[in-house]
Amino acid sequence: MALAHSKAEYYTHTHLPPHQNYVVLTPYYPPFNRNRCRILCTVLLILLAATVFFLWPSNPDVKIMRFKLNRVHIHTFPRVAVDISIFVTVKVRNTDVYSMDYAFLDVGVGYRGKRLGHVRSESGHVTSRGSSYVDAVLEFDGVELLSDVVYLLEDLAKGTVPFDTVTEVKGHLGVYMFQVPLMAKVSCEVLVNTANQTIAHQNCYAR
Repeated sequence: MALAHSKAEYYTHTHLPPHQNYVVLTPYYPPFNRNRCRILCTVLLILLAATVFFLWPSNPDVKIMRFKLNRVHIHTFPRVAVDISIFVTVKVRNTDVYSMDYAFLDVGVGYRGKRLGHVRSESGHVTSRGSSYVDAVLEFDGVELLSDVVYLLEDLAKGTVPFDTVTEVKGHLGVYMFQVPLMAKVSCEVLVNTANQTIAHQNCYAR
């Protein structure tokens, strides 16, 4: 007896995906905060002002460091005159972050409002935040002081002589590839102790 074989047919069914729901997300923008904006602007302005203040070129500081009377000789014939020799040391301090080159340094000396004379040094270089000391010898021969000779004798007898100095520096700062011109002029009232040849008092102001 023959067995009947059944033939099974298999079919592959593709299931369609169920319906999906999509959610569209929009970017979130936090609400505008006026206080935070003001604080940020204030901080930026402070940083900008500090940067400008730090990098802005300024004139050098000039100060008389030493003032020594080498010689004082009074003539009474044929006219009343004075020969004075003075040794001066001037300090030039560069307060900037740039190097400085000065073309000249001029030192003028006076006594009781009368200008005795001046001397001019050669050019020089001062590094960033550095200082330079310039020595100068002033020789004044035959200076007519007339009535001021009496005051000079009194000052010499007291051991202190007041002098007026005017120091002028002219040059430029090396700011990257540029040269920024600068000029400083300082007037000082210097009281010199003739006993130990030191500066007893000094009062300076910019001009």
